[in-house]
Amino acid sequence: MSLAVRVIPCLDVDAGRVVKGVHFENLRDAGDPVELAAEYYRQGADELTFLDVTASSGRRQTTYDVVQRTAEELFIPLTVGGGVRSPEDVDSLLRCGADKVGVNTAAINDPSLISRIADRFGNQVLVLSVDARREQGEQHTQSGFEVTTMGGRKSTGIDAVWWAKRAAELGAGEILLNSMDADGTEQGFDLEMISAVRQEVDIPIIASGGAGLVEHFPPAIEAGANAVLAASVFHYGKITIAEVKQALREAGYTVR
Repeated sequence: MSLAVRVIPCLDVDAGRVVKGVHFENLRDAGDPVELAAEYYRQGADELTFLDVTASSGRRQTTYDVVQRTAEELFIPLTVGGGVRSPEDVDSLLRCGADKVGVNTAAINDPSLISRIADRFGNQVLVLSVDARREQGEQHTQSGFEVTTMGGRKSTGIDAVWWAKRAAELGAGEILLNSMDADGTEQGFDLEMISAVRQEVDIPIIASGGAGLVEHFPPAIEAGANAVLAASVFHYGKITIAEVKQALREAGYTVR
């Protein structure tokens, strides 16, 4: 029997407030993270992801107090990412109530971080966040998708599909695959990217970036995702978690 598809709201947090923009720019306030987390739990979210969107670029640690207050409202898995640079950061977040921790920039700078975290805490704790986009300009990767950092502001020239596969080999428990091209556009997930990564990895993939309509969610699962993540459509009440789950059920998928 296949695992149930997970529906995951994402809280992009900046200075203690939930924000949302397009391509990580022109961020606007979307509310209090603790209140939103509690509401999504009531609505039936399977998990919650909390990303401190300026922690890496701002060179500061994730706001532990907000994480702790958010965790106290939830009885579902909480993934926290942003500014995680060491196993000690992971330890601190787990002590604050996180169940899983997302790493991105620091793992690109030092891939051994993935195996060090997985060896110490188990690979189920480690989510590799991949902010990928279709190549621009002179970059040439085999898959046509490259990894970016700093909220999509910085190119790495690293092939996103190769990186996802490498991270899985090093011990990542799942891949949060975020399309920077689709982020905030509400035009649908990047199905080609999801499919390309699925062909190379056998760990769970969380599809992120581009959800705008309930009809966008089932194709992401069809393309190879195990979970679907969205932010602005949930924050601004355009779609409810129940509506997404109903659409997935109608497409023949098992949901919780």
